Amino acid sequence: MKVLTGDCLKLLEQIQDESVDAIYLDPPFFTEKTHKLKTRDGSKEFSFDDLWGCHKKYAEFLYDRLVQLQRVIKSSGNIFVHCDATANYLIRDLLNDIFGPDQFRSEIIWHYKRWSNSKKGLLPAHQTIYFYSKSDSFTFNTLYTSYSESTNVDQILQKRSRDSQGKTVYARNEQGEVILNDSKKGVPLSDVWEIPYLNPKAKERVGYPTQKPILLLERIIEIATNPGDLILDPFCGSGTTLVAAQLLGRHGIGMDISEDAVNLTQQRLINPIKTASKLLQKGRDSYLNANQEALALLQGLDAIPVHRNKGIDAILKQQFKNKPILVRVQRPGESLLESLLLLSAAAQTKSSQLSILVQTDPSESISEQVIPAYIKIIDTPRVQIKQLLNETGKDKAVPKFS
Repeated sequence: MKVLTGDCLKLLEQIQDESVDAIYLDPPFFTEKTHKLKTRDGSKEFSFDDLWGCHKKYAEFLYDRLVQLQRVIKSSGNIFVHCDATANYLIRDLLNDIFGPDQFRSEIIWHYKRWSNSKKGLLPAHQTIYFYSKSDSFTFNTLYTSYSESTNVDQILQKRSRDSQGKTVYARNEQGEVILNDSKKGVPLSDVWEIPYLNPKAKERVGYPTQKPILLLERIIEIATNPGDLILDPFCGSGTTLVAAQLLGRHGIGMDISEDAVNLTQQRLINPIKTASKLLQKGRDSYLNANQEALALLQGLDAIPVHRNKGIDAILKQQFKNKPILVRVQRPGESLLESLLLLSAAAQTKSSQLSILVQTDPSESISEQVIPAYIKIIDTPRVQIKQLLNETGKDKAVPKFS
């Protein structure tokens, strides 16, 4: 791996024509902001300016560099340009102008879950990666994903063909019998990729603004290159592209104008750390482990089901004293005291001022002395919770039910 310090426009002069197999770049996004972020221990702050003043300056900056990048890509090579909604229309025009519209391959949508209430409107939950090739003879490796849960088994087992009308039908032999399909690998990868954003506690996170997950770069490298190929990243930042290339047995060249970024990249290459995604390994449904019997008892409440928490079954969307209202349902075979202790522990962790325990075993009783003031026990959920909240609603912080 080679990491170079300086403006990539100048550094690219050192790269021979048609010598690079693939390029990935995550350039400034025209956000008109200075991006800053500290490392987890607060010992170091990384920053870079994304300030341009006008679209023309930004376009000229990218155009000059994309021209050089087009020069160094092999005829079989590919380029992936990462952007968001701020200037994606402009970047698409530049790529069409330099590489040609016929070399456009895909508009990859990187979809992820991130929560923010910072702006009015729809929550941004994706970024765009434009995939262009230099020629029609480009390297591409098909990856496969699992079939949809709604896929009919016949679609997997039976071969298909087109009839005289051009419609897709199940293929049959001369005797009219359905022809079985060859072994299936799954569904070819689409242009929408759900890859989790790096959370603040991820071991892979190094504190660099705009750091991308290794999983994202690995997928790009896998579809566009072969082992031993050379990948170039002219805005390498924290070095994710080079780390992914190293893990996959490729060679890499990284460039960045920031000495801090170059030093960080070199450190990561010495000790590459990759965070595994349990979401991708197990699937989103594996996280849906809320107790369905408990949720059935809470049917009709305006509540959010809670997964992966043994002390809480739901959180009411309504709050009390600007704190969450937690709900837990007593389990079969579980004593009321056990339920109380689990809910109490969760309430203290979540700073709840009002939590509700639904008692399902009416034969049990418990001393009021052991019940914390912030926990109320009821035996019929929907009616009594509404009644309870209406009574408690005398406090101005809690609106009454209509």
